[in-house]
Amino acid sequence: QNGVMSGLMQMLLLKVSAHITEQLGMAPGGEFREAFKEASKVPFCKFHLGDRPIPVTFKRAIAALSFWQKVKLAWGLCFLSDPISKDDVEKCKQKDLLEQMMAEMIGEFPDLHRTIVSERDIYLTYMLKQAAKQIELPQASETEPRKYIPAVVVGVVGMGHVPGIEKNWNSDLNIQQIMSVPPPSASSKIFKFVIKATVFGLMGYGCYRIGQRTVQFILSMPAAQSYLQKLTEIRSQ
Repeated sequence: QNGVMSGLMQMLLLKVSAHITEQLGMAPGGEFREAFKEASKVPFCKFHLGDRPIPVTFKRAIAALSFWQKVKLAWGLCFLSDPISKDDVEKCKQKDLLEQMMAEMIGEFPDLHRTIVSERDIYLTYMLKQAAKQIELPQASETEPRKYIPAVVVGVVGMGHVPGIEKNWNSDLNIQQIMSVPPPSASSKIFKFVIKATVFGLMGYGCYRIGQRTVQFILSMPAAQSYLQKLTEIRSQ
């Protein structure tokens, strides 16, 4: 539904998620599920999903990578088998180590970091600022001055997004540009064509082989041979 490359990337990330779940006994994203449970306990609390839609993020991320970067990333995700412990997760919560990991990601895949982290920093900041706007109280009459009360907002975000949100908080943000999906590149079109041609070619060859064996099986049956023999005699007469 979202395109070949985007679908393959989602499958690979699901594989990574399954690997983490198997190693730790818990699925990634537990903090968001817990936030939803706690929000449901608060009277009149509105729960809002404030992250950028996944298809937009995936398509922008894939479009930003070159063909060889896509191959390198897919290879790394396919053969991800490093053991992960709960101690490793706790270490990742340390600010210095987290910044080091983010710096490594920037160095290896700068365009991927821009689309997956930096652009979402902007989007998350924008959505939080929208939620944090003052709430206007209903007026008893038209002559009564307008009164506002501050909104109480709890934002649950990944630790890697906190520095970016703090950096962008006092900036005028426009999310229109980071919501657009660029057209597929020439390499994506070629890759998509190769996959389709391979699939249809294999299907066609499979149908041909099955049909060939079916015909051979039918012709080897005594009834078919007898019928063909009679048909040959009739034609010769």
